[in-house]
Amino acid sequence: MHTPFTPSLTERPAGAPLRVLQVTDPHLMDDPDGVLLGIKTSESLQAVLDLIDRAEDAPDLVLASGDISQDGSEGSYRQFQAIMARFACPVIWMAGNHDDAAVMAKVIAGTDAAQRRIMAGGWQIVCLDSSVPGHVHGEIAPQELAFLRDCLDDAPDTPTLVVFHHHPVDIGCPWMERIGLVNRAELRVAIAGHAQVRGLLWGHVHQEWDDQRDGMRLMATPSTCIQFEPGSTDFSLDDRAPGYRWLELYPDGGLVSHVRRTTDYQYNIERDSHGY
Repeated sequence: MHTPFTPSLTERPAGAPLRVLQVTDPHLMDDPDGVLLGIKTSESLQAVLDLIDRAEDAPDLVLASGDISQDGSEGSYRQFQAIMARFACPVIWMAGNHDDAAVMAKVIAGTDAAQRRIMAGGWQIVCLDSSVPGHVHGEIAPQELAFLRDCLDDAPDTPTLVVFHHHPVDIGCPWMERIGLVNRAELRVAIAGHAQVRGLLWGHVHQEWDDQRDGMRLMATPSTCIQFEPGSTDFSLDDRAPGYRWLELYPDGGLVSHVRRTTDYQYNIERDSHGY
């Protein structure tokens, strides 16, 4: 069994929630001034983090749910590591389809960022790798599913949040269906019968999505850079601003969450683009 990571939390009143911040899809590059479809990605990430400083309390945990890098370079991961050092709490990294998982693992080896099972605040958070080298779609490999089942079997009474990069359900964007999680049925089977799973959380789709199914909260989160247009049939960028998701996980299994977007960050996206 994978030994859970238990970060130390600041003292708080009984029943207070675990404060979790999700940032996703920053698409940083080896060049700190790198631009993606009109947005300087390091600058947009900084704008989102500045908003978090103004709008939220200090988080207990940060989840970075993939596509940390656009080019898979060691420089981009070192840059993200330096930027996220502003947080006093652990920042957990997951791989996305643009990431080079091997390079990422080298950068975070031996640090809190490499943890995959977290026990804190009366909750269990399980972080999975849904990336497939050389492909845009996602798949949770058999060993990852086995890891998830082991974690769930080991903590049957602990409210659990499962986090990864690719979307496991249809979000109403036909062009994204072929690049989502291809073995979503296997994920459902692994979770079936485990009522402690209260939420699934992912990135990849560059938009907000929130639904309740089978007793679980299903959530996707805006990118810290470009946004995709909800409900689009073909690749289409959205004018909405970069953002993040905040979650409060209560010891009784309650889950409260909201998304916020920057309001003062100026950008000009390349609306005529057909991909990235």
